[in-house]
Amino acid sequence: MSGREGGKKKPLKAPKKQSKEMDDEDMAFKQKQREEQKAMDALKAKASGKGPLGGSGIKKSGKK
Repeated sequence: MSGREGGKKKPLKAPKKQSKEMDDEDMAFKQKQREEQKAMDALKAKASGKGPLGGSGIKKSGKK
């Protein structure tokens, strides 16, 4: 036996998937998703600059 034949055989590479054609609906959906993501990022950046909302925590009446 030669060195080439012995050992574990490598699996064949799977063929690359064909990139499907994107129609107008898909393009609009992706664009909408990008805009929503940008809006969320802007809100996150705005919210991260501030402290906790409310700020007072559990309110106690002071009466016993």
